[in-house]
Amino acid sequence: SDIKISKHIAKTLNLPENGVRNTISLLSEGATVPFISRYRKEKTGSLDEVAIADINIALRQHQELS
Repeated sequence: SDIKISKHIAKTLNLPENGVRNTISLLSEGATVPFISRYRKEKTGSLDEVAIADINIALRQHQELS
């Protein structure tokens, strides 16, 4: 499930689960990493571009494996 994925990614990357879950949601809606890091700080808990890119990579790896 999406909650399980976000929990796993948050734990792996040592990031707040809520920010990870919201970032995954934005990425799945088609938002880009730079857009999210600049304009969606309130959703991500101010995660920086590096953290968001790491979430994106982890999410893609998970999708490729499932």
